[in-house]
Amino acid sequence: MNQIERTARFMNQNGLTLVTAESCTAGLIASTMADLPGAGSLLDCAFVVYSPEAKVRCLGLEPSLLEKHNLTSEAVARAMALGAARRSPANVAIANTGVTDNVDDEIPAGTQCFAWVFKQGAADAHPTVFTETRRFDGGRHGVRKAAAEFALGRIMELFPEVDRASR
Repeated sequence: MNQIERTARFMNQNGLTLVTAESCTAGLIASTMADLPGAGSLLDCAFVVYSPEAKVRCLGLEPSLLEKHNLTSEAVARAMALGAARRSPANVAIANTGVTDNVDDEIPAGTQCFAWVFKQGAADAHPTVFTETRRFDGGRHGVRKAAAEFALGRIMELFPEVDRASR
C-alpha cells in the first residue's frame, strides 16, 4: 500500500472529506486522490485557481492580501484553503501555491507553500489551520507530483494535532 492509499484509508476511517484549492499543482492533488477506487466518498471538489484574479473571484481572496504578500507565500496558501473550506462541506481543505521554474529571483524553483484547514463540522467558524513551505527538486512535473503527494500525506500527520492546536 502506497502513501496515497494509506492517506485515503486514514481519511475514510476518520470520516474526512477533502476540498482543494490549487494553483501550482493545477488540480494534481485532487487528481491524485481521484485515481483511487472509492475516491468519490473522500473528495468533494477542487478549485484550480492559477491566476491571481481566479483566487479573488473563486475563493474570495482580498486583492490587498495579494498585493501585500507574494503569490508564493503561506499567507496566500492559508487564505486559499480558508476560502475553499468556506465554499465546501468537506472537513479538510488543502491549498497549494508556488513556483516550479526560475521565474522569480527571490523565490527558488520548486518552492511550494501549503495550507491545511481542518473543520470540526461543516460550518466550523474557527477551523484549525496549518501552513508550511517546502522546496522540491526536479523538473516542472516532478515538483508538482511531489507537492501533491506531500500535501495529501500530511493529512495523517496533522490530523492528530487538530485537538491540540484548537486548545
